[in-house]
Amino acid sequence: MTKSEAKLRIEKLHKEIERHRYAYHVLDKTTISEAALDSLKHELYKLEQKFPDLITADSPTQRVGGKPLAKFKKVTHISSMLSMEDVFAPDEFQAWYERICKLLEKKEFYVFCMVKLDGLAISLTYKNGVLESAATRGDGRIGEDVTENIKTIEAIPLRLRTQHSTPDPITIVRGEIFFPVSAFEAFNKRLKQEGKELAANPRNAAAGSVRQLDPMITASRGLSFSAWDLITDHGQKTHEEEWSLMKELGFRVNRESKKLSTLLQVQEFLTSLQKKRTKLDYWIDGMVVRVNDNETYNRLGVVGKTPRGLVAWKFPAEEATTVIENVEWFVGRTGALTPVAVVRPTFVAGTTVTHASLHNLDEIDRLDVRVGDTVILYKAGDIIPKVKQVLKNLRPKNTKVIQAPKHCPACGSSVSRTQGEVVLVCSNSRCFAQDRERILHAVRAFEIDGVGPSTIALLQTQKLVQRAPELFALKVEDVISLQRFADVSTQKLIDAIQAHKKISLKSFLVALGIRHVGEETAQLLAQEFGTLEKLMQANEEQLAQIEGVGEIVGKSVVDFFHERWNQDLIAEYKRNGVEVLRSTPRAHGALSGKMFVVTGTLHAMSREEAKAKIRGLGGHPAESVSKTTDFVVVGENPGSKFDKARKLGIKTLTESEFVRILS
Repeated sequence: MTKSEAKLRIEKLHKEIERHRYAYHVLDKTTISEAALDSLKHELYKLEQKFPDLITADSPTQRVGGKPLAKFKKVTHISSMLSMEDVFAPDEFQAWYERICKLLEKKEFYVFCMVKLDGLAISLTYKNGVLESAATRGDGRIGEDVTENIKTIEAIPLRLRTQHSTPDPITIVRGEIFFPVSAFEAFNKRLKQEGKELAANPRNAAAGSVRQLDPMITASRGLSFSAWDLITDHGQKTHEEEWSLMKELGFRVNRESKKLSTLLQVQEFLTSLQKKRTKLDYWIDGMVVRVNDNETYNRLGVVGKTPRGLVAWKFPAEEATTVIENVEWFVGRTGALTPVAVVRPTFVAGTTVTHASLHNLDEIDRLDVRVGDTVILYKAGDIIPKVKQVLKNLRPKNTKVIQAPKHCPACGSSVSRTQGEVVLVCSNSRCFAQDRERILHAVRAFEIDGVGPSTIALLQTQKLVQRAPELFALKVEDVISLQRFADVSTQKLIDAIQAHKKISLKSFLVALGIRHVGEETAQLLAQEFGTLEKLMQANEEQLAQIEGVGEIVGKSVVDFFHERWNQDLIAEYKRNGVEVLRSTPRAHGALSGKMFVVTGTLHAMSREEAKAKIRGLGGHPAESVSKTTDFVVVGENPGSKFDKARKLGIKTLTESEFVRILS
């Protein structure tokens, strides 16, 4: 990117970030997810590091928060409440760590690692041991006086337990006001009973509670406080000592904190926090890493509004911003063409992504997305990210409208679109790409490692494998002469295939690629019929009566097994040694007869693990919300399923409530 291009991008980012930050910090309105806003700020920060002479006094990176609300008295902080540099990936944290090592001329140094509470930062001033004032961060220099509201929070002492013989009558302690998850759930329960709109999350609810004009409202919310910094001098030499001192002064400090020294130790600590975050009674979004020695920390100084000796390592974000550089059309096993956006590499949900789903033409039109647009990506678990929103205020002049292809990108055949449907389909049923995807689909269902698209394509071109069952007939002598294969790699490939000849009925049904039959439906059919032979003999009426199957799926299954091509496919699997195992009947337990839908990201387990636990207790995990749904489990960043559940009045469960039900 040239300097002139960077300048234009920086100016647009300034306006966009400030617009969202004003809504969030001043108006208490969420117009964009925190993860997406972090991603925009991170892009701006990196651009300014590359072109430091483009940094301006009004840049969002040079200010900490929004303006104080007019309804509260303004308070000037004795010591500015500075911001922190955010990092999202191990290499970014390593760069910070190595930069500090270089400045200190050391190979390693001690850091103090603390959880990053997701709440509202507060500065408390005590005079002669008695609470004098409490102020919000505000813009870092001027905050809002919320003293009377803060006095209602029992976790904050009105009088310090000791002054530690300091001659200075002033003591300043900073920390986080937060909404304990249990109190937040009780608060939302009251709102629901009163017919009011539910609070979106504990962070927003905590901020709104502190900013109430009536202290009695704040008192009723059940807020808490955790101290994380002792500003005034009480003889502390390290941040670890500050932790102990604040505890002696009468403040709650978070127990999830450690003094560490090596990169590996810090990374392991972050991983441990990620695993336990859902078991905590408060929200966290990462950890804060601070140079432990105070004299060293102060000597490192401040860059702009950010201390050099402090960094926030955030958990992998579920959302991030990036730029669409191109659109490719992917040909699936049914011949359907799916648009996939090629995006500027960006780090989201723990991985660097380069592609994102655009679903179909209707979705492209709905989003009004174009090549060159800045977009918000959303990623849940291991699913390919999808484009959630276009940030049109950042749209450059030279964007390109995405056009539907007239010919299949794989075989060149014509592309058709059935009236009333959104899917484009390749007209060639023997399209090379479709055959490859059918084989790959089966490989994934059989869980055969080491057989990817390039291997399948090579086997296809050499006429060794034209459909999935032929994989199980491969011999070493068939493969060893092919390019890229040697003795060891050939034997490894054959061994991997042969080791997966036994397959569950559920997985085999998935491998067959029956229309409308995904993993959940395959599981229902396997549990109901037990063997492939019994299922193949079933009629539409029998299938339609199974809860969760219905008439459309039933007809699709019967039609599939009646086709000679598919009968030959199954016979070929058996001839080549594939054994389809008998399935066990559906489990009965505490969740028997109950239908669950899981939306958003869970932290104690993956979605697949959650579904397995539901099945294990006799319940039925479904993919879509309907009137027959009993519960919707809501994780972080829930989608439209959560909105539909509220609209239909279906009971929703937080992850902690769901975990309690399972146990």
